[in-house]
This record gives sequence, structure tokens and C-alpha cells, in this order.
Amino acid sequence: MERSLRNRLTFGPLMLAGLFGVLWFDSWAQQWSRGKLPETVLNPEQGIGGIGIMLLLLAVLPIASAELATLFSAEKVRPYLTISIAGSGLLTIHGFLTQFAKFKEIATSTMAFIIVFVMLFAALRRALVRETQEAIHRMAGTVLATLYLGGLAWFLMALRVKHSHNPAHFNGSTSVILMILLVVKSTDIGAYFGGRLLGRRKLIPWLSPGKTWEGLFCGVLLAGAIGAIWSHYINPPVYHLEWWKGFVFGVIIGGIGQLGDLLESMMKRDAEVKDSGALVPGFGGILDIMDSPLLAAPFAYLLFSLF
Repeated sequence: MERSLRNRLTFGPLMLAGLFGVLWFDSWAQQWSRGKLPETVLNPEQGIGGIGIMLLLLAVLPIASAELATLFSAEKVRPYLTISIAGSGLLTIHGFLTQFAKFKEIATSTMAFIIVFVMLFAALRRALVRETQEAIHRMAGTVLATLYLGGLAWFLMALRVKHSHNPAHFNGSTSVILMILLVVKSTDIGAYFGGRLLGRRKLIPWLSPGKTWEGLFCGVLLAGAIGAIWSHYINPPVYHLEWWKGFVFGVIIGGIGQLGDLLESMMKRDAEVKDSGALVPGFGGILDIMDSPLLAAPFAYLLFSLF
């Protein structure tokens, strides 16, 4: 346990520094691109958002897809890795393109095409080897892997590039993405230390014996506090998110992040493995790091739309 904690304290700040670098590049690219595209393509004042986040997702999703395929294979569900990676990448790019006026006209039909493309290509891939055995497992696994990673990544990408013509309304920014990540990870930190200090009652002992109700309470309380503090940095000064909305956001997204942990725990229990991978010491695989923020993304998209 102590070695794992040391690894987390070592590699956690390194990953955080890398993330800050990506978000800085993303923000700089948007500032640089303002006014460089015709108004019929993109609002000149908006700039191209999400370049850094898109590149990061396209880099890590193939690794996460391979880890997810390994978990699935424990139950003889073997997705076609190349097809699921392509589908996840296309969904991520689709989310990025939703900021462009011309693409918005075909966004819905393109989304449907990508999903059908994944399903049909998985069937075609099975037909090429002239086998029908496990065809359903292969197709279902490929579609599930694509939607689990690429579908959730779409919400994160679309949230980053979301734009309203009214500047007083919500507009996506790197500060929004950072708020989601801070809230989710602060829940993990609060739940870990709160559970060690105060933990008495197990949350779901048969699934995740290390989690406690007291730890969960401490985690979401810390997430709410972080959300309330960070609410002042969401697109100031034209768009103001009240502190209490930030607190509600933190509590809900923090709780959803913990649900993402439990969802992956269920898959890992089924596969009888401790972590999805061993790429990052102390954290496991890329999937272990991404599961909570990805699952929180659609709920964050909904909440910011309501706020």
C-alpha cells in the first residue's frame, strides 16, 4: 500500500503537469486561430477550440481500447481492436467538428453513420474469414468498446467546443475541462484519505472492499468545495457560475466519477485482474485513469447546458 501511495505521489504530479501542458497548448491554439477562418465556417471571435484535447484523446484511446479488449476477452467477448479504435477516433473527431457551422448541418447523420460503420465492418470482418461462430460476440464487443470509450470521449470533446452566440451563456473552455478533472480526482483523494481516517461501513464489499460510505461522503464533499471554488474561473467575466451551482456540480460529478470506478471494478472483477494495465505505476492502466472523467463527461455536458 505504501509503495502504491509513493508511486501515486510521484507519477500523479507528472501526469498533472503533462495535462496542464496540453490544456495550455489547447488554449494557445484557440487564441492563435481567432479571425483566421471565414465567418461562414467559424465565429471569428471563437477560434478553433479543443485541438490539444483532441490530440491527447487520439493518443490515449488506442491504449485504453486495447486494455478494454483484454478485460472483455476474459468472458470470450473479443472486439475487433482496429475497428473499435477507428470508431472511437472518429467519434472524437466528430465531437471536435461540431464547432464548425457547416458540419453542424450533417452532424446527426454523420454520428449515425459512424455507429453503423462500426457494426457493419465488424460483421464484414467476421464474414471475411467465413465463420459465423462468435459473430454476435465480436460485433457486440466492438460496438460496446467503441461507445464506451469513443462515445464518452465525444461528450468531453463536444463540451470543450460548445459555443453559444450569446456570450453571457455557457461556452466551452479549457477551464471547464480542468474543472471536471479536478472534481473527479479530488473525489478520489477525499474518498481515499477520508476512508482511511473515518471509514467504518463498507460501500459495496463484494465489489470494491476498499471503499466506504464515510470515504464517499468525504470525497463528494471535497469535490463540492473544489467545484464551488473553481466556479469563479469558468469563462469570467461575461459568464458567471454561482458558487452553489459549482458545489452542486462538484457533488454530482464527483459521485458519478465514483460510479465510473465501480463500473470498471465490476469489469475487472469479471476478468479477475486488479488493474486494466500496468503502464502507469500506482495507477494501473490508461483505462484506470480515464474511466471516471469519461463517465462524468455526459453528465457534465447536461449540467452546464442547464446552468
